[in-house]
Amino acid sequence: RAIDQHGQVIDVLVSARRDAAAARRFFTRAPKVLKTVPAEVVTDAAAVYPAVLADLIPAAWHHVEHYANNPIEADHSRLKHRLRSMRGLRTDRTAQTVIAGHAFVQNLRRRHYEIATETPPRLRVAATFTELATTI
Repeated sequence: RAIDQHGQVIDVLVSARRDAAAARRFFTRAPKVLKTVPAEVVTDAAAVYPAVLADLIPAAWHHVEHYANNPIEADHSRLKHRLRSMRGLRTDRTAQTVIAGHAFVQNLRRRHYEIATETPPRLRVAATFTELATTI
């Protein structure tokens, strides 16, 4: 998952393996969604990331210090808490759909979108889906 400096979930990718192909797919997709090239990329210390980042985003500073990815892990913990009661997901496609939906709702609750801004916080998700349904 990719988050920006404000905590907004930008992109999520589910992959069976953490190899170079998956990293390349993720780091190609995330800047397209963001529509800008990041100046800093924070990851864990997986060995595959430096080569892929040097190839795709050479100007970005690759930050791998201890505890640097805590915002990403904290953001991911809400999802893990939700999935525990569901006892996991069976396929990668299902996981991709559920995780992307969870990220969307999380961004709604954190007011990263200009949808249902006048609605009280506990009714914001329902008002957003009502508003989206009327515009479609």
